[in-house]
Amino acid sequence: MPELCVGERRWAVPNGSNLLDALNGAGLNVPYSCRAGSCHACLVHCLEGQPADALPEALALDKHALGWRLACQCQVVEDLRVAVFDPQQDGVPAQVCAVDWSGDVLRVRLRPERALRYQAGQHVVLWNGAVARPYSLASLPGEDDFLEFHIDCQHPGAFCDKARGLQVGDELRLGELRGGALHYDPDWQARPLWLLAAGTGLAPLWGILREALRQGHQAEIRVVHVARDKAGHYMAESLMQLQGVTVELVLAEQMEEALAGLRPSSRQTVALVCGAPGRVERFARRLFIAGVPRGQVFADVFVEHA
Repeated sequence: MPELCVGERRWAVPNGSNLLDALNGAGLNVPYSCRAGSCHACLVHCLEGQPADALPEALALDKHALGWRLACQCQVVEDLRVAVFDPQQDGVPAQVCAVDWSGDVLRVRLRPERALRYQAGQHVVLWNGAVARPYSLASLPGEDDFLEFHIDCQHPGAFCDKARGLQVGDELRLGELRGGALHYDPDWQARPLWLLAAGTGLAPLWGILREALRQGHQAEIRVVHVARDKAGHYMAESLMQLQGVTVELVLAEQMEEALAGLRPSSRQTVALVCGAPGRVERFARRLFIAGVPRGQVFADVFVEHA
């Protein structure tokens, strides 16, 4: 059987064992959320040996070449020496500079110790102590001097439970920054732009919306935000203050009726959608029925965190 080595510990595991399970089975508490190679919370560094990687394209080529792997996607097929991600050593310190509650949604702003180069729509792994989860950036680079995240704390969860107690001055750590599925393309300036979000799926779209306005988007911009109750429309006031943007605030119980009324003014319409899997699927289906070509619908699905 192959052996795993982490620090001074060494133990045998059955050939083909999932690396994340093998590490956590030994009590190393590597965090994870999706187990699908999406959240990147289970990042580990392979120092010696190579695991069988089912999803190498999930990491940037340079990071993969340096031996970083997503543990959930790897099988142990030979002896491995692994270093787990240490947020105190590998993460970027970031201090909480503002917290704001609207219903169950927490908007938290962080000032990192060093500047983070990112684009509107990207995600970053947040570490609160030993708990890590990926969250979309709602801030706009070059405009905001902080990083903003929107955290849905309606349901219990390891990260949410700790986030509820965050106060100004607390320190979190930033893990891996990665590209989200959504962004603003300057080539879209003359095309209608629709942004459809459910819950905190609004976070990346808020940054992208402001990026589009900063770049002088010339065509229609339409925002549809679906929330479970009125308090869930946590960005309503900020959205309504934007000039040249049509905003529709929709309660979940009215979602089907509202989506059925979608009528794009052009076949060139581009739609960005974000939220939980069921919501995104309904958005995409209705957009297709309304006549927006599938190749012009870009989606980012939020994984429910435990």
